[in-house]
Amino acid sequence: MSPFSAASLPSADGIWADVRLADGLAQPDVPVPPGEAAAIVVQQGLMRWVGPAAALPDAFVGLPRRAGQGRLATPGLVDCHTHLVYGGQRANEFAMRLAGASYEEVARAGGGIVSSVRATRAATEDELFAQAAPRLQALLDEGVCAVEIKSGYGLALEHERKQLRVARRLGEAFGVTVRTTFLGAHALPPEYAGRSQDYIDLVCGSMLPALAGEGLVDAVDVFCERIAFTLAETEQVFQAAQRLGLPVKLHAEQLSDMGGAQLAARYGALSCDHIEHLSAQGIAAMRAAGTVAVLLPGAYYTLRDTHLPPIQALRDAGVPMAVSTDHNPGTSPALSLRLMANMACTLFRFTVPEALAGITTHAAHALGLQASHGLIASGRPAHFVLWPVAEAAEIAYWFGDRPACTVVRQGRVARGG
Repeated sequence: MSPFSAASLPSADGIWADVRLADGLAQPDVPVPPGEAAAIVVQQGLMRWVGPAAALPDAFVGLPRRAGQGRLATPGLVDCHTHLVYGGQRANEFAMRLAGASYEEVARAGGGIVSSVRATRAATEDELFAQAAPRLQALLDEGVCAVEIKSGYGLALEHERKQLRVARRLGEAFGVTVRTTFLGAHALPPEYAGRSQDYIDLVCGSMLPALAGEGLVDAVDVFCERIAFTLAETEQVFQAAQRLGLPVKLHAEQLSDMGGAQLAARYGALSCDHIEHLSAQGIAAMRAAGTVAVLLPGAYYTLRDTHLPPIQALRDAGVPMAVSTDHNPGTSPALSLRLMANMACTLFRFTVPEALAGITTHAAHALGLQASHGLIASGRPAHFVLWPVAEAAEIAYWFGDRPACTVVRQGRVARGG
């Protein structure tokens, strides 16, 4: 049995009484009067009833009682943009940037994504699993119940397959919802230097169909940027995804306005991510398509960016805004989604309700998981966190700690309880 096997975790079935429901993040069966204790009923891994503890239906009275201890209940957190599986690390590039090198200069000097490609290709599947496992555990310890894991550090069929297989293994071993995203169009591999169209042909005609056929791909992403792939190349990948019935996402407008958001919206993209240079036209297109804006303050901070994403314009347009770690070895070596919520507030001027929705409800939507994650409501799988805090703001206020929270994930008590 894997040392990380979730099979031995205790069932969460029972009545989780004496909890407080976080505003806007729960859909109770019966309204909970202000100041009154609530209850969450879990049966066979599903939330069967949510409402005032005093109004518990007779059908559930005989179930075992679980101690809520007056804690604040939120949905399980969702980290909707990560590059969690890779070989090596890139601390040297951190030092280069501190010495004045730009993101693009680091990439052109042989660092950046291609540096991680070399290390990932050299690692075995088991080695990649062993390196990724503690990273995932750090996220889970904070209440993450669903996580996206991208490929994109293999840039060849066998190595992209290796990354995606590890992502699937992590989900099974840890008992956590993992959504895999094929990011074969992340960078141009060295062996295709000067032949970007040939590489895109390989991605669309060989790599993506093979990996999708093996059941390893839940969504498809592209890095559309001056140092990566053009709009025309991005659209070719989107068309290949569309032929396979796979949803798309996009690394969009991080370093410049490429018009990627409008393109992604035309293909009904789940999300556009980074978006520091997002235009008014891009915002309008995302709103019309229902595309989520994924903000990545860890990368903004690490790169010492000064060009803020258009938060107020997104807010005014009603575009849902998610927040994620963007965990990766080069530009966001972050392993705390709560810290990202804090950064979204301090750097991007999110409100606390926006930050909490950004790491739960909207993050779930960005992965197409809105029917199963991101909301406490009956009929859904039991994914929730009980926080030992007086008020919801504390979840985004404190950073650097690991609160003694209770985490219910996939109907099992994964932590505390």
